[in-house]
Amino acid sequence: MKKLFTTLSNIWKIQELKERILFTLLILLVYRFVSHVVLPGVDPTALGNNEKSGILGLLDMFAGGSFSRVSILALGVMPYISASIVVQLLGIAVPSFQKMQKEGESGRKKMNQITRYLTVAITIVQSVGYVKTQVPAEAILLPNTLFLVLSTFVLTAGTLFVMWLGEKITDKGIGNGTSLIIMVGIIARLPVAISQEFSARVGSSSEGGGPVALVLEIVALFAVVMFTILIVQGVRKVPVQYAKKIVGNRQFGGVRQYIPLKVNAAGVMPIIFAQALMFIPGALMQFVPSLQGSWLIQFSNTTSLAYSLTFAFLIIAFTFFYTAITVNPTQMSDDMKKNGGFIPGIKPGFATSTFIDDVISKITFPGAVFLAIIAILPSLAVKFGIKQEFAHFFGGTSLLILVGVVLDTLQQIESYLLMRHYDGLMKTGRVTGRTGVPAASSNAAL
Repeated sequence: MKKLFTTLSNIWKIQELKERILFTLLILLVYRFVSHVVLPGVDPTALGNNEKSGILGLLDMFAGGSFSRVSILALGVMPYISASIVVQLLGIAVPSFQKMQKEGESGRKKMNQITRYLTVAITIVQSVGYVKTQVPAEAILLPNTLFLVLSTFVLTAGTLFVMWLGEKITDKGIGNGTSLIIMVGIIARLPVAISQEFSARVGSSSEGGGPVALVLEIVALFAVVMFTILIVQGVRKVPVQYAKKIVGNRQFGGVRQYIPLKVNAAGVMPIIFAQALMFIPGALMQFVPSLQGSWLIQFSNTTSLAYSLTFAFLIIAFTFFYTAITVNPTQMSDDMKKNGGFIPGIKPGFATSTFIDDVISKITFPGAVFLAIIAILPSLAVKFGIKQEFAHFFGGTSLLILVGVVLDTLQQIESYLLMRHYDGLMKTGRVTGRTGVPAASSNAAL
């Protein structure tokens, strides 16, 4: 406890870090305040119980409840995330985008601008769909056409406002702004989820299991979080030796470094892609009523065995796919060769790229399996009687985002502490973010 208070005191002594943390908290407070502002022309009292389930419930969680509240920030940053994913995939498949990626800072600015324009287009389309399908007709106080046009404009402006807040946090705050906004939205649902679970377990009904069941659930949640941290942090270090070069009386190179190949290099993207595909059967049944009695009904129940097995298989497949298109062993081998580096015992060039590809394939499979387990844990939690709201925190995209964002933010804070010659956040070891690079290494680069 004394170590904790000492660390907090050290954080407060660093003026720049203190200002960045306070600025981040202020922006997040503004975001949470604005998220409770309802769309113009909507009667909040007529919304009633507008809770969402399935994929819509997940979007509502990411938006911190704004989706179900019909807020001006109902779409949150999800259109921006969608646009970023599209641009990232274009950067892999389209040569002109690949060229922009290699242009350094100017290329990054061009791609950011394209992402913003694409965000506006996606938000307009999603706004129309949201107003037509998610806003109850009895809650609308304006003529339908006027309400549709006004709401589309306001929702688009709301998404751009959230995107601007995220960029401000990234520039002047601490951590990644967009990720922090999503994390705050997820955490905002936690008190409600705990309250519902507490009422179910310790309420007047004797079937709830009592305080013992609630304590066991908290212990299980803690174990799942630790397991998720292991997956997020897991790396396979490949040693790289750099050739020694002597110029005059000075020696250059001759050092050994490591390439941290992550066990879960794909992050949460496989789960997002798999969830998008698992939404298709439900959409088909909605548009084709004759299919509602068919075998597709199994895939509308997130707790069914067929849904869980198919979901897990898709996650494993997408993990290999996304890792293959984002991690390029050939480029890593060429970069090492240009800088005079080599893997001990492996010839430079083709043999090196083959070795790296083999290592990635071996560590990706267990990472994909563990990722699939984490993804289906919420449905297993529901099977054991845990409320749906609280079960979301037992795995899936929400837990991976929470763990990843917290680790990244702690890594940045530790970097500031180490630069000012203070002890880090941990007494032993160093906080490692999702990049797999310890904070101490980041300071050395600075």
